[in-house]
Amino acid sequence: MLQNRVDPKGNIIQTSARGAWMGNRGQLHDRGKTILRPFKLKAWITCVLEFKDRHRQVMAPGLYTELFFLDEATAFAAGHRPCFECRREDAKKFKTAWLKGNPEYQFNDKTTISKIDDIIHAERLDKDGHKVTFKAYLKNLPDGVFIEIDAEPYLLTNKQIYHWTPFGYEQGQPLPDANEVTILTPKSIINAFAAGYQPQMRIED
Repeated sequence: MLQNRVDPKGNIIQTSARGAWMGNRGQLHDRGKTILRPFKLKAWITCVLEFKDRHRQVMAPGLYTELFFLDEATAFAAGHRPCFECRREDAKKFKTAWLKGNPEYQFNDKTTISKIDDIIHAERLDKDGHKVTFKAYLKNLPDGVFIEIDAEPYLLTNKQIYHWTPFGYEQGQPLPDANEVTILTPKSIINAFAAGYQPQMRIED
């Protein structure tokens, strides 16, 4: 069992659960398929599982580390965004929504995605490499955002919250009474959701 699944806090965990999306942060493993570092690149991307009949050996020597996510909302909470190669249309939609939702940066259509990656990277990790969180009013949050309650991740959607596990979400619960909650999803990505990007969520109930 390899350490290659990602939770909403961005941790790379070991589990037998399978993911619906793949992604990478560069080469993170050694020849023994052991994770050595949390990231190598600032471009953290989310990819489809199959693309142009390509076949990869997972954690092959010298190549990027394949990471897997329960759903797209989980990937976004961890700080990943759609890949411009295998998910070009989604990536274009995300960039358009990100630009619309984050006008304070004065970026435009000609701004490279690497500039946006720089912003997201600063929102996902602090200078010590720890997950960045912040407080926000629950009523202002769009669907697809992850919040943290008692150190556990919950997905917000359909006016309910769903506890995340590697194997899927538990049954929906009513929204918490607290006005302010701790947020896991990076702030500019939340703004992109509010501006129209709808992340895929694996809610089954």
